[in-house]
Amino acid sequence: MTYNMLALLPSLLPAAIAWAKSIADPVIRNGSALTEQGLSVASAVGVAMPERIHIAMVDSLPMPQDETLRNVVCATGLFGPDTVGLTLGYAILIAEGHATRRLLTHEFRHVRQYERAGSIEKFLLAYLAQIATFGYFDAPLEIDARDHELH
Repeated sequence: MTYNMLALLPSLLPAAIAWAKSIADPVIRNGSALTEQGLSVASAVGVAMPERIHIAMVDSLPMPQDETLRNVVCATGLFGPDTVGLTLGYAILIAEGHATRRLLTHEFRHVRQYERAGSIEKFLLAYLAQIATFGYFDAPLEIDARDHELH
């Protein structure tokens, strides 16, 4: 089934925000704070408040429970078998075995994008609209994150 994500965005956004907050909150409470080196690297890619970042290593990234949202994120390439990192505000989830410098700096750049947007709500609106318009790979926020990866 194909989805017109841009047309669905107004109805999907509340579920996406609720899902993002339900995942981010426990990571912020229970995840690992950055080491001194992590703080330095996050600052190097533009994060203003790296001390707020918390990371959780997970067996697999959590999928949205809302069926429509889950179907859309899978169909549009937001989630797939190669998805190994997810940033939700200051919460970062990394699939076990994938915590490379490249992936961490990519996710740290998404934190910077959240900071600039001002909230999960504002970031998700912009990010999902870009995915719907340009596709995952060509979305400007994804290009920016790739451009700031450190190897």
